[in-house]
Amino acid sequence: MAPPVRYCIPGERLCNLEEGSPGSGTYTRHGYIFSSLAGCLIKSSENGALPVISVMRETESQLLPDVGAIVTCKVSSINSRFAKVHILYVGSTPLKNSFRGTIRKEDVRATEKDKVEIYKSFRPGDIVLAKVISLGDAQSNYLLTTAENELGVVVAHSESGVQMVPISWCEMQCPKTHTKEFRKVARVQPEFLQT
Repeated sequence: MAPPVRYCIPGERLCNLEEGSPGSGTYTRHGYIFSSLAGCLIKSSENGALPVISVMRETESQLLPDVGAIVTCKVSSINSRFAKVHILYVGSTPLKNSFRGTIRKEDVRATEKDKVEIYKSFRPGDIVLAKVISLGDAQSNYLLTTAENELGVVVAHSESGVQMVPISWCEMQCPKTHTKEFRKVARVQPEFLQT
């Protein structure tokens, strides 16, 4: 029968240095090994040597969007000054929980920033590639930019519900009704295309 799992908390004294050597998730002080993490205690010994005492967390840590990271997000709402989005992926890694982000009017494109109109760039439901430019403010919103050719709308649906096809850097067309809608279109790089 397997020994019962022992859980420990940060600062908990695990054993003295004569009983084991410190491993990951631990530290030593005054001749004792202490836990530096909340998690499961693991003792592993090899060749009759002192067992290595380590503490492992149950779950891997949550990946967080960082400044400069390329993120995939979905537009949730727009107004005349900014678009609110939910960040779903960091790079190609899906997030367990979505984070809120904001694309401000001045961060939509690199040129003619004063002529940008949010409703001609994004619509709710659009999937957008963006870059994190700051970790945000008190509302815990990440500030994002699409001011590069490779960033912008990658998937959009027309009013008839059909996925639109990009026809220029600022327009997408519905293949069913042939109506054109304005978007800030991303020039998707070949490595991101699914074949």
